[in-house]
Amino acid sequence: MCVTAVESRPAGVVLTPSPGGHRPFGARVKAFVALTKPRIIELLLITTVPVMFLAARSVPDLWLVLITCVGGYLSAGGANALNMYIDRDIDALMDRTSQRPLVTGMVSPREALVFGLTLTVVSTLWFGLLVNWLSAALALGALLFYVVVYTLILKRRTSQNIVWGGIAGCMPVLIGWSAVTNSMSWAPVVLFLVMFFWTPPHYWPLSMKVKEDYARVGVPMLPVVASNRVVARQIVLYSWVMVLVSLLLTPLGYTGWFYTAVALVAGGWWLWEAHGLQSRAKAGEAGGKLKEMRLFHWSITYVSLLFVAVAVDPFLR
Repeated sequence: MCVTAVESRPAGVVLTPSPGGHRPFGARVKAFVALTKPRIIELLLITTVPVMFLAARSVPDLWLVLITCVGGYLSAGGANALNMYIDRDIDALMDRTSQRPLVTGMVSPREALVFGLTLTVVSTLWFGLLVNWLSAALALGALLFYVVVYTLILKRRTSQNIVWGGIAGCMPVLIGWSAVTNSMSWAPVVLFLVMFFWTPPHYWPLSMKVKEDYARVGVPMLPVVASNRVVARQIVLYSWVMVLVSLLLTPLGYTGWFYTAVALVAGGWWLWEAHGLQSRAKAGEAGGKLKEMRLFHWSITYVSLLFVAVAVDPFLR
């Protein structure tokens, strides 16, 4: 996560600057940027741009790529800012989020709300007027799903929160395709499903690492309510489905040998890591010996490699 290190203080203590209190301009700018969670958005753009290459079957219009990325950043940034506004109470109690701008007081709740709503409106109009209205509708739908369905409804109520809440993070592949074609096809649907089944085994290892944080604030992430063995078994199940779904693009005629090779090698390594985590969980390993973050870090490399292959494959066919 991208956070702004403004001040060191115990978790659970919200710092609210007094009226007229000094808040340096540069730190304020960094705080508003941090509200958008730039590092998460980088991952979203990694899945957007390659799909545009696949849709165009060559190099897409670079101006279109640029305005699609800008629109995607604005939309996801608005969703993330609204997420921080809603979750500011639990963010103050979690070590992992204790330096977020609303917790430190560098940005007020009202400022974050206005900022998030403004980005929502601007991004929707940006997509509609500069790209197309199908992309605008998909971007707005992803934002509303993340803010309303995931943050407000699912996150604090069910251990399946990240499974269904992850749908919002799958939408960039649809947006990338629609930006080029102004339509839908099976290729983006398959990649949507890849990201859907990727999200739980990507996030659950991180949740295993910080489950005390989630337990402290009553957020029922799966590792909080289930044993490491159960979580690892679920990770392996989702991983197998993800890898098998990723191989559907070739028989459907959208990709060739290069994508297939990358999907097989990267997917095989993923499964090796997932089964390794399961073996360590079955053996009762915990703490640093569980090595759950190995899969988390590999998951980011995996999705990057897979989508680079999506972009390169059309030039090798």
